[in-house]
Amino acid sequence: MKFTLSWLKTHLDTAASLDDIAYALTDLGLEVEGITDPAAKLKNFTLAKVLHAEQHPDADRLRVCRVQTDEGEKQIVCGAPNAREGITVVLCKPGDYVPGIDTTLGVGKIRGIESHGMMASERELELSDEHNGIIELPSGEVGERFVDWLAANRPGAVDPMIHIKITPNRPDALGVRGIARDLAARGLGTLKPLVVEPVIGNFPNPITVRTETEGCPLFAGRVIRGVKNGPSPAWLQQRLMAIGLRPISVLVDITNFFTFDLNRPLHVFDAGKVKGDLVVRSAQDGETLQALDGKTYTLRPGMVVIADDTGVESLGGIMGGEVSGCDEATTDVYLEAAYFDPITTATTGRALKINSDARYRFERGIDPAFTLEGMELATRMILDLCGGEASEVQVAGAVPDTARAYRLDTDRVVSLVGMEIAAEEQRATLEALGFRLEGDMAHVPSWRPDVLGEADLVEEIARVASLTKLQGKPLPRTAAGVPLPILTPLQQREKMARRTLASIGYNECVTYSFINAGDAALFGGGADAVRVENPISSEMTHLRPDLLPGLLRAAARNQARGFADMALFEVGPAFTGGEPGEQVLQATGLLIGASAVRDTFGSRRPVDLFDAKADAEAILAALGAPAKVQISRKAAGWWHPGRSGVIGLGPNALATFGEVHPRILHALDVKGPAVAFTINIAKIPYPKVKTPTRPALVLSDLQAVDRDFAFVVDAQVEALTLVNAAAGADKALIESVRVFDQFATDAQKAEGKKSLALTVRLQPTDKTLTDKDIEAASAKIIEKVAKATGATLRA
Repeated sequence: MKFTLSWLKTHLDTAASLDDIAYALTDLGLEVEGITDPAAKLKNFTLAKVLHAEQHPDADRLRVCRVQTDEGEKQIVCGAPNAREGITVVLCKPGDYVPGIDTTLGVGKIRGIESHGMMASERELELSDEHNGIIELPSGEVGERFVDWLAANRPGAVDPMIHIKITPNRPDALGVRGIARDLAARGLGTLKPLVVEPVIGNFPNPITVRTETEGCPLFAGRVIRGVKNGPSPAWLQQRLMAIGLRPISVLVDITNFFTFDLNRPLHVFDAGKVKGDLVVRSAQDGETLQALDGKTYTLRPGMVVIADDTGVESLGGIMGGEVSGCDEATTDVYLEAAYFDPITTATTGRALKINSDARYRFERGIDPAFTLEGMELATRMILDLCGGEASEVQVAGAVPDTARAYRLDTDRVVSLVGMEIAAEEQRATLEALGFRLEGDMAHVPSWRPDVLGEADLVEEIARVASLTKLQGKPLPRTAAGVPLPILTPLQQREKMARRTLASIGYNECVTYSFINAGDAALFGGGADAVRVENPISSEMTHLRPDLLPGLLRAAARNQARGFADMALFEVGPAFTGGEPGEQVLQATGLLIGASAVRDTFGSRRPVDLFDAKADAEAILAALGAPAKVQISRKAAGWWHPGRSGVIGLGPNALATFGEVHPRILHALDVKGPAVAFTINIAKIPYPKVKTPTRPALVLSDLQAVDRDFAFVVDAQVEALTLVNAAAGADKALIESVRVFDQFATDAQKAEGKKSLALTVRLQPTDKTLTDKDIEAASAKIIEKVAKATGATLRA
């Protein structure tokens, strides 16, 4: 948002300096990005007078002038057609930097004749685009500084321009008056009253309008006939040029003025080019519009357009069309003031890739209640500058209801912000910002769509009071001894997962919670419930159903830059829906490439699913998961079906590990194979006894006994089934079961059999095992395995 100091003072009665205003703006949250002072680049130029001008002997379009300067008479060669005797000009001396041509002058020869400087045009001094001749001043003394002359005769020409950064939650600050309101609330002046005098229509509106779409709940228009369109007055042109806008014509310049002055975008149609009546509707598929930027756009259903009997005339809230644009021959205009839905406007502008000042404001939410008042003010200016007479106003739709009120608790400023502000000062601040107070209820003004709760009232009060006044204070200690933990158990686990992953060699990634619809669908997401209404881009349309898509995309970018070996992780939320609570906290790791750095002595091999399994088990152990868990193959579809597993406690899935499906890797441009794991942090059961210390270490001083068993089972029986059956034979005595061998003879293959060998560790806790105890335990193991799988001991 750009504006000049004099423009600001049309709304703010203030004696504050430019530095004070700039500091207050940044402190109020309207960060000043830069200040441009035209006087600084014009300070070296002085006034001079042409004493004599004659034709250059060797050039038809050049004249040799003798010019009276503050350093005496100088000879200057000039090519301007208006260079003549007796005029007062702006002199640029040798050594001066001329901003419009980005050149530092020197004494030079032009067609053999020396020239000591130049006489400048307005474009060469960046005052306007005028370059048909040099500047002719109606007054001024030789040697007078040009900036002093401008300050006395054209104040706006040397007015400082302020550029501020507007956050998306402050659309009210996209108008100069909104900025002035904030400064007045801070105490840097008084907000001048805005007087709106309705213009009485002299005749019925000949163009009727109706709205047929929710994308435009309010549309108002009137015809003004008998206008004279042409160049804008100097003050209006100067004001627009100061903020980088090019004056076009008085009608168009008026609409641009109100866009920046009062944050009220408007549009003018040439009423003589409108065929029939107007309708605000949704575009039909394939309709086209040749817009005012000279481009032709193909429209889609859902886009809001203003159309007459022949077709589309304008794109609602974004840009008008050339077919009904105003020009110098325009005598009758149709003035439009409307309110367009922010989401619809943003979606349309993004789809068509159109950026305009109107779209920038409508998609952030302008003041709907100011629509008719803005029309009246614009009508009055058109009548004053262009003449003519106005019709009655026709309104289609109604002003959207934005009324809402929240309780003002003056004590919450201390609890929420930590500042002590008197209750009277709090109420005065809100009233200065436009809030209406009734008792302890604060009614939000229609131009503040960002205020949505009691906490926002506190924020406004603290913002205006200045957060720089906030003083650091130590937290009170309520009781002696060790304070209670601040972090919740889930937050502690999240912190532990992040530290453990980093400690075992993973690099942390922080990716967006938004991904595109295609990636989301690959991981079981992409439903409408998690679609973002107003996405940042087409690549961020849905909430992520899993952390893996972001990590895989990061891996693909790294591979494209030559990094083949990666260990990446992320800890964050994945989303099952769009409502509060429909999210899960995950810790996900991704391994791609080799397991070790290439060197003479290192054992380098590709990573496999057992690397992912080992790391997943290490994270689970660090987070306090039970040691005895089950592993199943029922992994989701984005995992390799034969090389993945789910670690769980019954139906409760704690983690998934394995290779990522080749189909997924191909879709995300990842060169595989890639192995990964995902930990569901919230599903890990908490210990039944909550103590600040680790549980006691229980070790047995009795000798453990290992026994090997070789079973012959059907080829399709999973080894895990045997392991679980053997472990359940005597849970108190059996410490661990693991598979150490698998093979099949030709005869076994012919019969559809295979041989699996298990090692079972028996760990006594109360007595040394006898042969009889070991045999009894072995018999139970054989019986359990046989019953669960039909296995027999190998002969």
